[in-house]
Amino acid sequence: MSLTGTPFLYTTILLAVVALILPLVLWSRVRGPKALRAATRVLMLLFAQGTAITLVFVLVNNSNNLYDNWADLLGTGNHVQQAANLGADGTGGIAYKKLPKVQQKFTPADGPGMHAAGGVKVTQLKGRVSGVNAEVYVWLPPQYNDPAYKNKKFPVVELLSGYPGSAKAWFGSLKVHEQLEPLMKSGQVAPFILVSPRTNLIAKIDTGCANIPGTVNADTWLSIDVPKMITDNFRAESAPDGWAAAGYSAGAHCAAKLAVAHPDRYRAAISLSGYNDPIGERNSLAAGSIELRRANNPYYILKNYRTPPKVALYISGENGDGYQAGVALEQIAKPPTYVRVVFLPRSLGGHSMALWRPQVPTVFEWLTMEIGHGSSAGHTGTHTGSPITPRSPSTGGSTRAELASGTASRAGAARKP
Repeated sequence: MSLTGTPFLYTTILLAVVALILPLVLWSRVRGPKALRAATRVLMLLFAQGTAITLVFVLVNNSNNLYDNWADLLGTGNHVQQAANLGADGTGGIAYKKLPKVQQKFTPADGPGMHAAGGVKVTQLKGRVSGVNAEVYVWLPPQYNDPAYKNKKFPVVELLSGYPGSAKAWFGSLKVHEQLEPLMKSGQVAPFILVSPRTNLIAKIDTGCANIPGTVNADTWLSIDVPKMITDNFRAESAPDGWAAAGYSAGAHCAAKLAVAHPDRYRAAISLSGYNDPIGERNSLAAGSIELRRANNPYYILKNYRTPPKVALYISGENGDGYQAGVALEQIAKPPTYVRVVFLPRSLGGHSMALWRPQVPTVFEWLTMEIGHGSSAGHTGTHTGSPITPRSPSTGGSTRAELASGTASRAGAARKP
């Protein structure tokens, strides 16, 4: 049975109920020597505790999409076929844009939320440059199959999960497609193609979205192979103007890092409760040495640019959990780089889906202004194709509602990279 499937959930519920009933019915009916009776009762209690813990785990896992399958849970899954040294630009000298198109086979994705809002598709992609072989989930906006849009190309957002985390999490737990579909239909949010590739590529370790020769080429997988597959198979806008990355937790770090490191591939990024230094996730391969940490830290990447890149970042977080990382980037950003930092009070939900889920409409309205080529609710003016003038962080008498919705920032917190 699938770890996240309905049959397994119902089975754990049934076992938990049985485990609860057994002691009530059999406790006083156990026969035999005293030691045997004691052992039988202890086994019944252990069975009840074990099934209860299993049920809670399944409910939490299904709610947060932490582990997608048994291989992820048991640490037996490895999606890296090879990890050649691809050089500083991650291409290995391959003219990847000129590679022949490959038509992928897509099937309806299964799992909680996967059939909502028109349904999510999934394909198994063999990365021709990265050497990664993993699944990629795709959701198409309501306008995509509308005859009126038959000649239109659509902007794309890559959705990156945390660690541990499933590529399904943005659809299953954050319900990104269910929240955005009505906003796209009303014109408040641009009709983005949403793409969620697997980011957990090696068992029991976070790749940090880094290229590490001989181990993994996660950066190339996300910034080259996945985008190439999307433009080969869908009417997607070309990079960088039509592309953005979005993530939460470890995925937030990846989104900011990819956008800052590859302004030729992404125009914008959304970071929800992320961090700059890869050591923020101690199981990250990118935290393995000082050199790797600096090479994959968006703060140092941005700081080392002689000419600031044309990229826009939306960074939200609580004090000590994402906010200071955003402020650090904002302090060194120079036009045309634009960094928008939003402070969130801890009362809104902590480092969890409860904090990130309500932000979806707000951050995608912002993204509409940056790469959606149109105006959005709560904004005035027309998108010009370049980031708007950076604003200084200040509460300015902002209300709690404004802070929560992402319309205000907070100053005065410690500033550190």
